[in-house]
Amino acid sequence: MPSATATGLDLSPATIVTNLGPAALVEEAIRRGEGRLASNGALVCMTGDRTGRSPKDKVLEDTPEIHDKIRWGNVNKPITPEKFDIALAIATEHLRSQETLFGFEGYVGADPDHRLGVKVITEQAWHSLFARTLFIPRGSKAAGGVTDWNHDWTVINAGKHRLTAEEQAQLGVDSPIMIAQSLTRKLVVILGTEYAGEMKKSLFYAMNFDQPEEGVFPMHCSANVAKNDPKNVALFFGLSGTGKTTLSADPERALIGDDEHGWGPNGIFNFEGGCYAKCIKLSKEGEPQIWDAIRFGSVLENVVMDDINHTPDFDDGSITENTRVTYPVDYIPGAMIPSVGGHPKNVIFLTADAYGVLPPVSRLTPEQAQYYFINGYTSKLAGTEAGVTEPQPNFSPCFGGPFLPRRPMEYAAQLADRQREHGAQVWLLNTGWSGGGHGVGQRFSLKYTRAMVTAILDGSLANAEYHDDPVFGLHVPKGVPGVPSEVLMPRDTWADGAAYVAAAKKLAEAFRQNDTQYQIADDVRAAGPRA
Repeated sequence: MPSATATGLDLSPATIVTNLGPAALVEEAIRRGEGRLASNGALVCMTGDRTGRSPKDKVLEDTPEIHDKIRWGNVNKPITPEKFDIALAIATEHLRSQETLFGFEGYVGADPDHRLGVKVITEQAWHSLFARTLFIPRGSKAAGGVTDWNHDWTVINAGKHRLTAEEQAQLGVDSPIMIAQSLTRKLVVILGTEYAGEMKKSLFYAMNFDQPEEGVFPMHCSANVAKNDPKNVALFFGLSGTGKTTLSADPERALIGDDEHGWGPNGIFNFEGGCYAKCIKLSKEGEPQIWDAIRFGSVLENVVMDDINHTPDFDDGSITENTRVTYPVDYIPGAMIPSVGGHPKNVIFLTADAYGVLPPVSRLTPEQAQYYFINGYTSKLAGTEAGVTEPQPNFSPCFGGPFLPRRPMEYAAQLADRQREHGAQVWLLNTGWSGGGHGVGQRFSLKYTRAMVTAILDGSLANAEYHDDPVFGLHVPKGVPGVPSEVLMPRDTWADGAAYVAAAKKLAEAFRQNDTQYQIADDVRAAGPRA
């Protein structure tokens, strides 16, 4: 059994049990009262009052080595090295008080040329199972059987300890929660929140900083590939709730990953070893692959379960709309293991437009691709962040603003370079509202959205006839197989034409206001909305 100093930090007298398998972690979680076993075999766990990320409580250590590389502001908020030391001391003191801690050792990144070695220390067994599922265990098939391991990053999860008033005063904060990250020390400290997604997103943030200097474009996207054509790789960009996981789980295609990837010299590769899917309103009919992936070894977060039959109720959002399931990527039949692929043929930007004015599918010119990527428009959906209870219009640069330490234009330039080099076609796919905005219209049918994706990936839309949206200048197909033509142009779906014009102009003006913060080339800025 490893010593208590296995992290490089002194956590004695606690004992760190490292690299337990799923069965042992599930058994330990149940024994400790951290979760219950559902009828489908999944471990059901609760995350307390934080059922989503806490971005307002995330801070970044400001050091001379990284200061000029960071886009400081609302996302990247600085903390001094002295206060980072205080947060680290609070976390380690709490963990020392535990009899047993759980350690995970593995990787972030399926490409052996561009992976980081990670160590995750948790006080809860289910958090260690989460880490084992979401990251790539050393020696696993997903790691190519490699057991060699170089330790790059450490995550210390003391999420059950909420900062006291005295500790908040020492740190200069007014919240019992802090997620502190140091790009210099390669260290993450989590305090006060049991939401497991903080571990995942902190290491994605690390990759977003480290990988560009390695010649890799880090991306907040899912990816899959045609089973009969390894060159037919597709990427799906989008924030939480826009459909990255749902649309990439396709029985006709092999899943590479559902959320975070790198695009390097060899092609694309998954950062993770698992999937982290929203499961509110999940059904076997609508998302059969995800439904079948929920079994022993997977983790359900904040899902209501029947006390008698232990059956999960995926329609019940009384705890949160942000109910989640974590499962290994190889729980999806035919998934690519290791999770790597060639250079993408199609790149799809997903947006959930709460105004109901963007077309459901549009083909983008290279200039439009850069414009819509740097603006990253979608709607912030209920439950994905603390305090968000209904959809809100939201611009997030590169469809991943909360996870970008560097300036967005650096990532946008990488996308443009790779699109030019490899000839990828870029599309904008609206999975939001039709026939009116949120509260008036309806969400686009998943059946129709899947038909649009199929038409993109089989090449039929590349040769379709197009006309231009009058407000946004987007190139909209006149027909898509399996989709009623009347839903393709948003204006045709609104009963009140004047209301449509007002909503479209409002969103167009919001785009124009948002794009002023970026130094965009004239031809790219001209590719934005016309109104």
